[in-house]
Amino acid sequence: MRALAVVSFFNDFASEMVYPLLPAFVSRLGGGALALGALDGAADLTAALVKWWSGRTSDRPGWRAPLIFGGYLLAVLIRPVISLAGAAWQVVGLRVVDRVGKGLRTPPRDAFIADLTPLGSRGAAYGFHRAADHLGAVIGALVAWFLLSGGMAVSSVIRWSAVPGLIALAVLAALLRGGRPRAAAPVEAPPARDATGRVYWGPVVALAALLLTRLPEALLLLRLQELGVAIATLPLLWGALHVVRSAASYPGGRLADRFGPRLLVAAGGVLAAAVMAGLALASSAAVAAGVFLAFGLVAGLTESAERSLVAALSPRRTGRGFGGYHAVSGLAALPAALGFGLIYERAGGRPALVASAVGISAALVAWMVAARGADRLRRQEPGDARRR
Repeated sequence: MRALAVVSFFNDFASEMVYPLLPAFVSRLGGGALALGALDGAADLTAALVKWWSGRTSDRPGWRAPLIFGGYLLAVLIRPVISLAGAAWQVVGLRVVDRVGKGLRTPPRDAFIADLTPLGSRGAAYGFHRAADHLGAVIGALVAWFLLSGGMAVSSVIRWSAVPGLIALAVLAALLRGGRPRAAAPVEAPPARDATGRVYWGPVVALAALLLTRLPEALLLLRLQELGVAIATLPLLWGALHVVRSAASYPGGRLADRFGPRLLVAAGGVLAAAVMAGLALASSAAVAAGVFLAFGLVAGLTESAERSLVAALSPRRTGRGFGGYHAVSGLAALPAALGFGLIYERAGGRPALVASAVGISAALVAWMVAARGADRLRRQEPGDARRR
């Protein structure tokens, strides 16, 4: 699991040299808020469809390792090509291909971590992995800021993202060449049947609603630009956001192990709505930057909790469980992102952010209802789960 964390560290190092620069890059190519909404929405929708397939396929013997490696390989190869785009639609298309790689690798990787971790420690395990992931994002954003501050063009910074990406591939190849690590000795009874019907889909759909009512992060970066944050400073601020995310991920995972996912995800939803409202009301770059950094705590509260819940819902076909979760989370991403992008372009940033805050609040009510039995199921003995 530690080796996978190293791979995620270097992959996000590469990814976050690119992502915070995309709003400025797309704007220079003539794209507006609608194009930025399409950028996130089309990418998330594509990743969702691929995750549905890769999650199911990864439960077949011998498929997890190739899917993980193929997913990282595709992202490393396509990311630098974005720098060659000559139109906004080309950036959107290349970003979609990049997210195909994410779709291939994410469900088998999350299932792989669940395979190696005892039930009572999964929140901490996912928290450790997410902390490494976000730490890589910090370094990537800082490197991008350093290069931009030295006068390097945005397109050149994007091309240099190939270097940490290749390191991630080398570490992953060494891990897979050494064979699959031995699974941790189970501390609980043999796993129960997977949850089905509303027991599985209720919490999963509610989680998706919470994710889909958030304003796309590309539009959050655009809002910061509008409030006076310099383009060269955006990677630095993006890196600071991931410092918060990295620092909060492991404690958030431990809290999920202790208190269960329902409370942690609810707290993250309340904070997300507050951040959207805060950015809507912000009138200066300094205030907006402070509110934006608070958004990092949302990931620390929710990411590990969500993953530990999905692993508990799918103890046998874990890849399929994660595939369904990730797929549903992104299935409506394109219309949602286009909707927010359209509101932003037609009415401005403040109405779009207010709409997001209201949507998150409504989705939070749905989550509290749908997840009433989530904590009980997470702690339930296998025999009891079978009777369910």
